[in-house]
Amino acid sequence: MRKLYVGNKNYSSWSMRPWVLMKQAGIPFEEVKVRFDSFDANSQFKNTIGALNPVAKVPVLVDGDLVVWDTLAIAEYLAETFPEKQLWPRAMADRARARSICAEMHSGFGSLRSLCVMNIEASLTDVGARLLKDNPGLQGDVDRIVQMWTGLLDAHGGPMLFGEFGIADAYFAPVGTRIKTYGLPVPAAVSAYIERVQALPGIKAWIDDALAEKDFLQFEEPYRTAR
Repeated sequence: MRKLYVGNKNYSSWSMRPWVLMKQAGIPFEEVKVRFDSFDANSQFKNTIGALNPVAKVPVLVDGDLVVWDTLAIAEYLAETFPEKQLWPRAMADRARARSICAEMHSGFGSLRSLCVMNIEASLTDVGARLLKDNPGLQGDVDRIVQMWTGLLDAHGGPMLFGEFGIADAYFAPVGTRIKTYGLPVPAAVSAYIERVQALPGIKAWIDDALAEKDFLQFEEPYRTAR
């Protein structure tokens, strides 16, 4: 049985991506959760994950003797291993576009990722309003998300970005949680897409686990006191 190593579900956006992809696609795996105790070099988290991959970060997929780290590499490996799942779109042009937006997420949206850290359990709408007011870069990131999603939904007719659920939807699933946590204003079509994604069984399972976790960590809580 392949194993997927993930961090705390309330906070770990990168872990969420391959987990929900595999769960929603029906790819069997064993979850191994490694708690975020700290990210110091001598922490239990770093020692555990560092024994699996040189960057000592989650997620990590272990499939037999093969170890794959980095979310995009895991997604590509799964797409090649399970071609019948059609994790990338069928049309070549759509596959290229889907890879482009995933790579954009991977390396971009710095303001959204650094300011609106993932925190599924929290409700931080007042914080979100302040962040938007004080950080033009954040509004720029939100505008780009709206442009991207509405364009793809219009082009493919929904219900997902490329018609059917795939890697692109899994890749942007944590963005939907950020938009809801921080109450970031988006058009109705974007809100509806977020709701459709979060209603999918694989994504709902992650969110439910995150809400039940109740493992609040001070260093992951820049806007409220951990309980």
